[in-house]
Amino acid sequence: MSEPITCIEDLRALAQRRIPRMFYDYVDSGSYTESTYRANAIDLRQIKLRQRVGIGLEARNLKTTMAGYPVAMPVALAPTGLAGMMRGDGEILAARAARSFGVPFTLSTMSICSIEDVSEHAPGPFWFQLYVMRDRAFIERLIERAATAGCPALVVTLDLPVGGQRHKDVKNGLSTPPRMTLANLVDMAGKPGWSWSIARARRRHFGNIVGHVKGVEDMSSLASWVKDQFDPAVTWADVEWIRKRWNGKLILKGILDPHDARHAVCAGADAIVVSNHGGRQLDSAVSTVQALPAIVDAVGKRLEVWLDGGITTGQDVLKAVAMGARGTMIGRAFLYGLAAAGEKGVRRSLEIIAAELDTTMALCGCTDIASAGPGILAASPAGVDSRKLAPWRFADAYV
Repeated sequence: MSEPITCIEDLRALAQRRIPRMFYDYVDSGSYTESTYRANAIDLRQIKLRQRVGIGLEARNLKTTMAGYPVAMPVALAPTGLAGMMRGDGEILAARAARSFGVPFTLSTMSICSIEDVSEHAPGPFWFQLYVMRDRAFIERLIERAATAGCPALVVTLDLPVGGQRHKDVKNGLSTPPRMTLANLVDMAGKPGWSWSIARARRRHFGNIVGHVKGVEDMSSLASWVKDQFDPAVTWADVEWIRKRWNGKLILKGILDPHDARHAVCAGADAIVVSNHGGRQLDSAVSTVQALPAIVDAVGKRLEVWLDGGITTGQDVLKAVAMGARGTMIGRAFLYGLAAAGEKGVRRSLEIIAAELDTTMALCGCTDIASAGPGILAASPAGVDSRKLAPWRFADAYV
């Protein structure tokens, strides 16, 4: 990265230039009109912060825990399918960057690199994300493989019983395997760095599935299997079934309604992620930050509440925490870094967010992320009753 990289937007612009359009659009898009995709970021930007001065700020702390796991800041890398197509062996590179920085990496069921690949080549604990599929025997094997790899947490994604239509993916021919139209071939040929990273990678198929399911031995046979596997019949009984088979931390992702949040408590979850799948599923759903306060109020301290969707700055992280989230997850922000510069790009995305978080905390008069609460907000956003959120206190030196 020879040019200065000062923000996630710089990484996004680099990513757009360096990888084929079908894979860039896969990351930087939402479903249907993309209104929810845009709202996630817009609503975060509309929240204003309260500037404070005259407070001793020499020592500031970003460290906390998420589901009992120590983190350098309240951020985890979200599960993202196809990360290994942003850069060769992308999941391994992202896991290494997250590990060295001190935040969790979550491997997707639909990853290119397998559970075993990441465990072998990116030593250290990582989390695993699970989709509930029709083939329950396969799900049980995935759970066993994650446990064998030493994954301390299982992230179950609940908001994809059926796929939302993403118009850009359809138009670009993003399928399994990708459709090799003339336009796609020309586009790929114009991205020599990306082509070289993919060509030299040992892993170019969905490693958690191919070779682990009878009859699925290549990308072509995978396509028909995946098409029929996402299960619209999933209920909370299936979540309880998974809970009985998983001894580690259980995190439920895709919660956007207080009623569902209370179900998560009853199902034995340790944490939930307020998420609308990055605006890639139900278009016209509320933004995640709009949904957050009511969900925090619904569950109290019975489990941890995290937030994803639209988070691309350290200020976004601080706002989420101030409104009651214990932690956050980032997807696009680290994928831009991965596509732009591999492991170094992911590391740079985390450095940027941490620096922005630290600076913003200081200017708000906050010395410890654990003490951030609604008191740092200039005014309550529409629909937010700050009295229902966790109490906030200024730094000890504030008078």
